[in-house]
Amino acid sequence: MTAAATQPKQTLLHLAGELLTPLPEGALWWAARRLLVVSDLHLEKGSNYAASGQMLPPYDTGATLARIERLCAALAPATVISLGDSFHDRRSESRLPAPYAARIRALTAAQDWVWVEGNHDPDPPADLGGRAAKVLRLGPLVFRHEPEGEAGEVAGHLHPVAKVAGRGRSVRRRCFASDGARLVMPAMGAFAGGLNVLNPAFSTVFPEGCMAFVVGESRVYGVSHRSLLPDGGAGGGPVWRA
Repeated sequence: MTAAATQPKQTLLHLAGELLTPLPEGALWWAARRLLVVSDLHLEKGSNYAASGQMLPPYDTGATLARIERLCAALAPATVISLGDSFHDRRSESRLPAPYAARIRALTAAQDWVWVEGNHDPDPPADLGGRAAKVLRLGPLVFRHEPEGEAGEVAGHLHPVAKVAGRGRSVRRRCFASDGARLVMPAMGAFAGGLNVLNPAFSTVFPEGCMAFVVGESRVYGVSHRSLLPDGGAGGGPVWRA
C-alpha cells in the first residue's frame, strides 16, 4: 500500500462557486488563493476565567496556537484570516505570556495576517502584527464575524456543533455548517463552547436548513440535515449567545 493510499480522505465543499477544504483542526483552506481561515480562537479565555475565580488550566492559548502553527507549516498560506473573537476579551493581549506573544508575532510576520473584528475583540491587537478589517471581500466570498446570511458569506460567532447518532450512541462534535451559499465556521479555541446547528439561532442564516461538516480526529465528515439530532428539546434547546 502506498503512503498516499493511507492518507485520510479529504472532504471538499462548494461555496459560491469556489472549492474549499474544511480541515479537522477546525480551519478552512481555500487552495486557489492559498488562504487559511480560522475563527473564534478566544485566546486567553482561561486567564479570563481564572481572574473571576474559575480555575481552568492556563494552556488554552498555547494549544490553539500550536494547531495554527502546524497548519501554517503544512500549507504555507499566503494569507491567514482570523475571523473575529480571536481574543476572549479586551484585556487578553495584556495577559499574554511573552512566549505566546512572540509566537503570534512570528505567525503574523510570516504571512498576510488579517484580524477580523469580533464582538469580544472589536479592536485589533496593538502589538502583535497583522492588519485589521471589519469585513473582508475576496472574489465571490465575504468574510465577517457575525453571520448576516449574505450569499458567499464565511462567518463565525455561533460556534456550530453537530450531534449525530452512530454505533449505538450519539456523538457531539464541532462542525462547519453550510447550505452551499453561506458557511459558518466552528470555533477553534481550546475552551470555546458550541451551539447545536438545529438551534433556532441558525435558522435566520440557513432558512432551508444546512449540512454539517463534522470535525473528526483525522478528517471531516459530511452529514445531511436529516441525520442531525437536537441536544435536548425541540429545535436544539435555548438560544445561546457567543
